[in-house]
Amino acid sequence: MASMTSGSLRCASSLRLQLAGPASLQRIQDLPPGIVVPSALCLTSARVQRRELSGSAASDFANGAQLLQESTERPREAQRSFMVTARKFGLMELMKPTRERGPGSKRLERGQVSPTLVVPPNIPRPSYAESGVSPPFEEDHLQIHDAEGIKRMRAAGKLAAEVRDYAGTLVKPGVTTDSIDKAVHKMIIEAGAYPSPLNYGRFPKSVCTSVNECICHGIPDSRPLEDGDIINIDVTVFLNGYHGDTSATFFCGNVAPEARRLVAATKEALDAAIAICAPGVPYNKIGKTIHAIGDKYKLGVVHQYIGHGVGQIFHSGPTILHNRNNKPGVMVKNQTFTIEPMFTLGGVRDRVWSDNWTSVTVDGSWSAQFEHTLLITDNGVEILTAP
Repeated sequence: MASMTSGSLRCASSLRLQLAGPASLQRIQDLPPGIVVPSALCLTSARVQRRELSGSAASDFANGAQLLQESTERPREAQRSFMVTARKFGLMELMKPTRERGPGSKRLERGQVSPTLVVPPNIPRPSYAESGVSPPFEEDHLQIHDAEGIKRMRAAGKLAAEVRDYAGTLVKPGVTTDSIDKAVHKMIIEAGAYPSPLNYGRFPKSVCTSVNECICHGIPDSRPLEDGDIINIDVTVFLNGYHGDTSATFFCGNVAPEARRLVAATKEALDAAIAICAPGVPYNKIGKTIHAIGDKYKLGVVHQYIGHGVGQIFHSGPTILHNRNNKPGVMVKNQTFTIEPMFTLGGVRDRVWSDNWTSVTVDGSWSAQFEHTLLITDNGVEILTAP
């Protein structure tokens, strides 16, 4: 289950770049005075609305903007300079036209949400289960385990994977996401575990089901799945004091080729990012690896939602960014965290429904996600939520 980079979980080192209409000059927040984005840049990138950049990248981008300001008499050179800069820092996907993209033009509609399911009192619960108050996110709290902790993480990961794969078998036209939630809930509690999403930040269900243009955190409801839909099912279980977190995107019936391409590319990105993990590897290599694959397939790379440490705490440090970044820090032996890339067929800007959870693309473009919980080993990585 992804965390958000907004609000309390926004990385302290990131900067917001705000580009508005061509008539005004906009400053890059928190950079030294005098560095401005010229109107030439705004004209060239009218569809760029927001981008999170590390300090060094933002400074370089500002220098590129300054070059454009000095090149207004040479418009072709100015535009060429901007495009080089935008490609370098992964801004291309934000320049795509904000039109609806996906196999169909029909937008996702909300269904009715049924009452929250009950967990038997004998099942151990995480700290937030009764209050609904999520623990504070602590970036410096890495979840590093001893032998017993690793054993329990493996058990939690194994159960989460089994539930995820079972849930995938239920995906068929006419099936509601609410019925998938009920089946997942039943399987988890029968295994003596607690469904981690339930009442986390007052999330009302036991699993996240994100259909078509829903990027993540979709709440199961009465809407029946339709032939051609894609759905991400995000499962987390709390077993013997440890969380196992995983998700996969499944096909419902006959799915269009472009949606299949999206799903395959997202899975490829996860696999490639996992393959580079080992002690001493920089966290930022994950985002660079994922972003390169998004560029390869000309897909939008979602940057608002992150991977995270997982173990006795549902969400903790390190923040795992899925886009190009300069985040400091390296992986260490016996730590556990998630990688969970999200790609779209179009733009990456999102809006959150009034339920305060469901995140959908603004332009209606479809989105896919895959996630595994990982353990860093002596010389590589172990996928704790492998099938």
